[in-house]
Amino acid sequence: MQCSLMSIFRNLYKDIENACYIWRKEMTQVVKDEGVLIFFIIVPLVYPLLYSWIYNNETVHDVPVCVVDQSHSALSRQFIHMCDASADVRVAYYAQDLDEAKSLVSRQLVKGVYLIPSDFETNVLRMEQGVISVYCDMSLMLTYKAIFQTARLVSLEMGQQIQTKLSRQYTAREEAIAARPLDYADVPIFNPQGGYGSFILPAVLMLILQQTLVLGIGLAAGTARDENAYRNLIPVGDSRYNKTLPIVLGKAMCYLMIYAVMGAWLVVIVPRLFHFPQLASGPTLLVLMIPYVLACIFFGMMVSCMVKYRENVMLLMVFVSIPLLFMTGVSWPQSNIPGMWQGVSWLFPSTFGARAYVRLNSMGASLGDVLTEYRILWIHVACYFFLTLCVYRFQIYRARRQALNRLRFLKKNRQQRQSEKTT
Repeated sequence: MQCSLMSIFRNLYKDIENACYIWRKEMTQVVKDEGVLIFFIIVPLVYPLLYSWIYNNETVHDVPVCVVDQSHSALSRQFIHMCDASADVRVAYYAQDLDEAKSLVSRQLVKGVYLIPSDFETNVLRMEQGVISVYCDMSLMLTYKAIFQTARLVSLEMGQQIQTKLSRQYTAREEAIAARPLDYADVPIFNPQGGYGSFILPAVLMLILQQTLVLGIGLAAGTARDENAYRNLIPVGDSRYNKTLPIVLGKAMCYLMIYAVMGAWLVVIVPRLFHFPQLASGPTLLVLMIPYVLACIFFGMMVSCMVKYRENVMLLMVFVSIPLLFMTGVSWPQSNIPGMWQGVSWLFPSTFGARAYVRLNSMGASLGDVLTEYRILWIHVACYFFLTLCVYRFQIYRARRQALNRLRFLKKNRQQRQSEKTT
């Protein structure tokens, strides 16, 4: 009994020693490999700053527009003056026709066009609907939002004024009720500034963590195949790579140490630098990030076993980045995502990591409110850890089989040469 316990402890100590060796070797490879270093360190540091800086203003003001006034009426001038007086739009040019206005847009002198037709005031005075066409440059959603919303709000305000004049009420209170029978208070929640950055960037930060981690692990696996004989992921002849569990744990420890720092940078420091909503406490974010980072690590290690060349993982993961962002349900309503694609989204940790992070940090939810996403992340950890063990075990078996086949081939050739010499 005592001997068996000693043997167990001796084997356990040996496995821990092998795992530490693999961790040290993997960390050395990360430092020496420029591609892996870029995806593990440079991209998580720089890309969030660049992306957040682009949308740092959240909203835009004084967007230049061009007006094509074919009506030349009092109502058209009122519409133009009210748009110019708003905070978001500035009437920079007047054009004679739409072609001239389009040339201004193509030269980037204006970001949009307001076209007021010649029958605008006539239709309104006839109690018919007046139409104003809005043309926007869609290259930047912020300018499109400012131009379109300004035209909509001014149209509503002018409509209320016309309705008030036609109602023939006697007091200001009666006129207000006639113009707006049902009043409402606009109280923005979760995104007080109404900006694009606070809306989409928290989910993007979580996606960056997953994508850079998977890309870095895939590049490291490609480098290992380039260095090992017969392009095997596991080196042959090294006794420290005989067991699956020390290999997986050693590599995972390396990636976890790196992304413990990168994760804190992405989900804590970057939102504070750019004043994104920060409603979750530090311990709550830590509880969420532990299963999310582990799930991304084991997911990346499983995918890396399918990568034979360094470039393959880049083509695969960069291609799916935009679909993964849509499938999180942040930039596109989750209820409008087809059932098949929702099922596909369950395979990726970013789906549930981004949803939980947005609800915790931007919407003020508690950990109990995201318990479903939290449990699924731990399920991802268990499933991808098991699958990683399976694929690494297969890699060990494959490397040994190739080595034995090569050894048999060499022995057979040697025997043939010896028989030829004797004859």
